Amino acid sequence: MSVNIPNHFSQEYATNVQLLLQQKGSRLRGAVMEGSHKGEQASPVDQIGKIEMQEVTTRFGAMGRVDAATDRRWCLPTDFELPQLIDSFDKLKMITDVESSYVQNAVQAAGRQYDNSIISAFFGTAKTGKTGSTSTTFPAAQQVAVNHGSSGNVGATVKKLREAKKILMAADVDIDADPIYAAVTAKQHDDLLAEAQVISTDFNDRPVLTEGKIIRFLGINLIHTELLDVDGSSYRRMPVWAKSGMHLGVWNDIKANVSIRNDLSSLPFQAVVSMSCGATRLEEEKIVEIKCAE
Repeated sequence: MSVNIPNHFSQEYATNVQLLLQQKGSRLRGAVMEGSHKGEQASPVDQIGKIEMQEVTTRFGAMGRVDAATDRRWCLPTDFELPQLIDSFDKLKMITDVESSYVQNAVQAAGRQYDNSIISAFFGTAKTGKTGSTSTTFPAAQQVAVNHGSSGNVGATVKKLREAKKILMAADVDIDADPIYAAVTAKQHDDLLAEAQVISTDFNDRPVLTEGKIIRFLGINLIHTELLDVDGSSYRRMPVWAKSGMHLGVWNDIKANVSIRNDLSSLPFQAVVSMSCGATRLEEEKIVEIKCAE
């Protein structure tokens, strides 16, 4: 056998492109109200306040008038794009066609941006009023303290979830017709797994776990995401909300375009994914913040 045979040894390269670990698209989009909008800002709802019946105290007396409080909540769009260049010469040297994988990776990022917009709107300043000139902040009355039900600061607990549900019910949120959701990171999910009331059938007449993942508890649907914000004290801001309490406005849904850049050397391919969206809190009393220590 010739000693030069090693010169014929071949090298095998990957023919698949694997996207690294990431949240693939949006997980919260289906848990909020959604609308398609145009213009520099949009009002998803006009709000009419609660009114009460008036007692009749005289016969044939003058009839008074009850004026319901009115308001308007606004949603403002933000434009996003993710451009990527793929050199034509590099493309010729690669076995696999990377264009679709690059676009797929960008589309996943666009989906996460929907969630980032929703998460920012949970506890951010909402625009209210006839033209959106009034800033409405998230009230402290809708927060569950980090040490609620404990002598010290703790993470996610059953007591905190119960308090959040109590706050929603006390505000007359229709929990029978309006789905209730909570977003949790892996840390809050693990905190709840340590609670006997969550995992024990002694407290639950039907399973709330699917292969070790908490799907639903106390009538609250749990959604896992690692995108949740922390406050100035580094406490995780865990939202619990009624679906009708949040709105995602879509001005331009996710669009992908692949073209050749004739103005650049080697005529590279350009893959661009773009979108335009905004989110807002519709009613403060339909949202609760649970502060969680980590």
